[in-house]
Amino acid sequence: MTVLLVAGTTETATIDGISAAGASPDLMAQTPAADAELVAYGRPVFAPFVPVSPDGCPTPALVTRAVRELVGFDVVALDAGLAARTAAPAVRLGSEPGRDVRDPEPVANAAALFDAAAEYARGHPDESLVVGETIPGGTTTALGVLRALGEQYGVSSSLPTNPIALKRDVVADALDASGLEPGALSGDPVAAVRRMGDPTLATIAGLVEGALDAGKTVTVAGGTQMLAAATLVRHRGIDDPFALATTSFVADDDGVDLRAAADDLGVDLRVTDPGFEHTDHAATEHYLAGVAKEGAGMGGALALADDAGVSMAAVRDRLVERYDELVGDERGDADGA
Repeated sequence: MTVLLVAGTTETATIDGISAAGASPDLMAQTPAADAELVAYGRPVFAPFVPVSPDGCPTPALVTRAVRELVGFDVVALDAGLAARTAAPAVRLGSEPGRDVRDPEPVANAAALFDAAAEYARGHPDESLVVGETIPGGTTTALGVLRALGEQYGVSSSLPTNPIALKRDVVADALDASGLEPGALSGDPVAAVRRMGDPTLATIAGLVEGALDAGKTVTVAGGTQMLAAATLVRHRGIDDPFALATTSFVADDDGVDLRAAADDLGVDLRVTDPGFEHTDHAATEHYLAGVAKEGAGMGGALALADDAGVSMAAVRDRLVERYDELVGDERGDADGA
């Protein structure tokens, strides 16, 4: 089993109040590169830090890494436009970070990303692929793509209180900048990403298309960004079944009815609860407060752990170990529950 971690950046993340995927806007640009290193090696290499939110929530990449150590899946990072270099083994599909979604063409190379990702997935030797993502600001670009396609699905947030009004304002400005009405790009997903999205969305949709075309089993692992990617796939006219694996934190988010959206798209939804309420530790408490609900393939990794018969208690214990080793904990050890 291979997890493909699509990593990219978008200048949309620099809009104040949009994302919690980094302690500051400057550090946020490093987050995807750091996430790839954490999942690949278990620690930062080129990246100067372990990504945390402004209030100290650790990146979901630590959860994915904890599962990888217990389950042993392979991982390949796909560079869809990183703003910072990564030491993780990476296939470079795009060299341009995404511009601000309010730019008339924030992903100029969207078509090339679709095609390169599809080609990669078709040729991948594994018959089953899990696709994750890491990109700060990605729920806002996901909302932009959804509205360009004419879909009304909601999006989640890496913040406890979803700044949905801000996201809607940004998307409205982006539509105006591109001279678009909502739904103007229905049935044209490449154009929707090119004019309203980010580079990871083009890459994920291309991977799913290529994998399905080659008869592979594919799972997109994430939250509402993956919902947007699934929508892109359906707007490409592809009806083949695939799955979306996510966390209970996203599935329980009032900002989006994920189960209804998955049913509407014909996507098999799988939700895994890591049981973080059973561990009293800084590594888990922020998730329970609604921070960093998904990312870096966390939901897919948890599903793989469940499939392998690895308990969520073991995952939590390994997460705490990695957190204490890499980040440090002022509250003491987990209670072992």
